[in-house]
Formats: sequence, C-alpha cells, structure tokens
Amino acid sequence: MSRFDAVAFQEATGVSRETLDRLIAYEALLRKWQPKINLVGPSTLPDAWNRHFLDSAQLFPLLPDGVRVLVDLGSGAGFPGLVLAILGVPQVHLIESDVRKCAFLREVARICDAPVTVHTKRIETVTGIEADVVTARALAPLTDLLGWAHPFIGSRGSCLFLKGAALDDELTATTRYWTMRTERTDSRTDPTGTVLRVTDLERV
Repeated sequence: MSRFDAVAFQEATGVSRETLDRLIAYEALLRKWQPKINLVGPSTLPDAWNRHFLDSAQLFPLLPDGVRVLVDLGSGAGFPGLVLAILGVPQVHLIESDVRKCAFLREVARICDAPVTVHTKRIETVTGIEADVVTARALAPLTDLLGWAHPFIGSRGSCLFLKGAALDDELTATTRYWTMRTERTDSRTDPTGTVLRVTDLERV
C-alpha cells in the first residue's frame, strides 16, 4: 500500500499549494516536538497525514456557510481546530489545559500564520465566546461534550464531533439530558468512525 503523504492529502482535499506548505510546516513541528511531548499516539505519527491531518480536514466542507467563530474543545496537538484555522476558518479558539501542548499550539500558529487564540484553561472555565461551531475529537463521551459546547453555541450554533464505534450508545445516554437534531457522515479515515453534526441543542 502506498504511503498517504502530503501530496495524497492535497489530492484528497484540493487545498492550495500555499495552504499545503503551511500544513507541511505544521507536520514538521509535530515530528520535532513529539519526542518531548506526547502530542499524538506514537503509532499514528508515521501516518499523520491520514490519521490527523485528513481526519481533521474532512470537517471543513461540513462547516455551515458563513462560519466565522469556531471553538475546539480539548485541542491537544491541534486536531481538528488548528487544521481548520489553516484551511480558512477566520477565528478559531483552541481550548487546552496542558501548558506544554499550548506552547506547541502557539508555535504552530506563529509559524503557520493561523488565526487562532489558545486558551490554557479547563473547558468549563472559558467564558465570553459566542461560537458558530464547536468541534472535538477523541475527547469525552457525547453527554460531556454537549454540556461543554452548549455555553458557546446555545441552541443557535452547531457541533461537529469526530466519534467512534460507541456513538449509538453515547447518543442513547444523552436523551436524559438533551434534545437535539443529529446528522451523521461516515469518516473518511476510520471505517468505524462518524462525523456527528448536532444542531438545535436544548437541555431537557
């Protein structure tokens, strides 16, 4: 099987050469920092263009028209929020409580000229942001994600969550606490994965 690299990523997404160059710089920083900070699972690093960059970029065409402000919960190494900023979301807030990971996020944002604000805080302590979209990947069960997302979007915005094989069980668990509309899109990178869109989110 041929390796999924930066060229394959560009073919899969149609990004410009300028955008690809910024993502290549991001990937180089990821490899440089990974030995010092466990930014991603070590076994995923050789396949970073598929497992992390394409996995994040698949959200971009699913964003609502006119999106301006995006909040990314538990950003870690910046997937998906920092990738979405580089792809063109005008204002992205990355929320990450780990100080070292935040240092990495700020360095990538500086090198790649990405329109992000990094918040070195716990999610529930961040206030004052009205977002069009909230994103998260591999962070927490859906009930928790909705509780964290609601203060940013209320019932007017939407969520895009990258979820795994346990999604049906997680959706069932939310019914005691939330009403919402959901839409699923098959993941482009994980045969068992789903991109879950949540709209019209209201507490029960």
